[in-house]
Amino acid sequence: MKKILITAVIFAMLGLGAGWMLFNKGIGQMPEEQARKVEFYRDPMNPQMTSPVPKKAPDGRDYVPVYAEGDKSPGQRKIAYYQDPMHPWFTSDKPGIAPDCGMDLVPVYENDSDIKGIHINPATIQNIGVTTEEITRRKLTKTIRTSGIVEFDETKLYNINTKFMGWVEKLHVDYTGQIVKKGDPLLDIYSPDLVSTQGEYLQALRYRGRMQASNIDAARREADELVQSTRRRLKYWDITDKEIAALEQRGTPTRAVTLYSPADGIVTDKMVVDGQQTMAGMTLYKIADLSTVWVTADIYQFELGWIRPGQQADLELSYLPGTLFQGTVTYIYPYLNTETRTAKVRIAVRNTPEFALKPGMFATVKIVSLVSIDAVAIPEQAIIRSGERNLAIIPLGGGYFEPRDVRLGASADGYVQIIEGIREGEKVVTSAQFLIDSESNLKAAITQMTPPEKAGPAGSGNPPGMNQKQMDDFFKDFDQEPAKKQPQPNPKPDTTMDGMKMEKIPENHDMKKM
Repeated sequence: MKKILITAVIFAMLGLGAGWMLFNKGIGQMPEEQARKVEFYRDPMNPQMTSPVPKKAPDGRDYVPVYAEGDKSPGQRKIAYYQDPMHPWFTSDKPGIAPDCGMDLVPVYENDSDIKGIHINPATIQNIGVTTEEITRRKLTKTIRTSGIVEFDETKLYNINTKFMGWVEKLHVDYTGQIVKKGDPLLDIYSPDLVSTQGEYLQALRYRGRMQASNIDAARREADELVQSTRRRLKYWDITDKEIAALEQRGTPTRAVTLYSPADGIVTDKMVVDGQQTMAGMTLYKIADLSTVWVTADIYQFELGWIRPGQQADLELSYLPGTLFQGTVTYIYPYLNTETRTAKVRIAVRNTPEFALKPGMFATVKIVSLVSIDAVAIPEQAIIRSGERNLAIIPLGGGYFEPRDVRLGASADGYVQIIEGIREGEKVVTSAQFLIDSESNLKAAITQMTPPEKAGPAGSGNPPGMNQKQMDDFFKDFDQEPAKKQPQPNPKPDTTMDGMKMEKIPENHDMKKM
């Protein structure tokens, strides 16, 4: 009987213990589903697959619960932002549908292990003036603005000289800057060699005329060769066919020979005066055709990739504001100026009848590039350049921002090409990004000073003993005046700061003996 009683007492105690344990487990470890209303369950990899009850996905994972909107039950986690389940780089601060795959955006909760970026208080975001812009694909075209110098067209410069010695008899063009046409007389020059050669030519003509009646073929051929030889010598001295024909018709040598202008242009240099002796090869005049001029523009090295021969260029002169001149890029010099680190680009421009483009003038040059790049681009002011790294601040939503390394390409019209790091459809911070980056670095520095065993929750980036709200309050009001430090009283009048007892020195004590 006693054994039965003991057995009954033991079973009763075991039953009470089991009931107590079950009761405490139901209270202390209440499932989140009991505190929050679950609407349905969803496949984490394929959000379109849902179920009213918990189940397994085809890949073996558990379906995740989806809670009712607006449920404010205690223990509900706060959503940081929403994320595309197939393309995690696409985020939003409100629920919606991913633009590329059509799936519903899934929430990312605060303090999750996979949460990205740093959190900044909304009041701070408004105070520092954060603005964002959607990243799109655009065609980048470069407009290059530089300065140039008007120069002579080197293919239309002429040097007037003689191949014989002589004396100037008369100047028909007697001042620098005179406009001449092709065929206009420049000067009359007397040369003894030229006079004797004219006589020899006339004698050769008369000799050939007498040999025409000869029956000897060799004699006729020699007479003809003598005429051609003397005529060739006159041609080598730049005597024109017209002047030779006049000599043949006249039948007597002329004292002076007239030199004519070879082209239309302006006399830029006059080296002779009346009566001056000239030597063979001496420059008498320099004539420049200004119907077209060259404009040499300086292009920086990083802009050379946008320049191609055949591009159109607009030029403007300071003394003719509002008047545009059209030109064409004809040549890119294959070397750089070592002092200015620029390359020369030659632009051919048609001049006006009044010669508005004068060599030596400065001109403002604008070249619109024919080269265009179709690429993902963001504003240049959105890039934080540190020398070794290029960063862009990406807003994730809900006050979260992610500093991201980017690889840059060409820059044009205030935008820079993104080769790697950012995708089309995301957003980028275009102002106050330096303040966000500095706050990110400060939080990272505080986190690094935290011992691993005392660090905050995973993904929070908070130091020990500080949650996200405390961190936001810490970084919220930088412009507030810091509290004045109050002097700390001595803990005990007769003790030092380290707790040692202070002894009183007698009045007649000799300090030198210490």
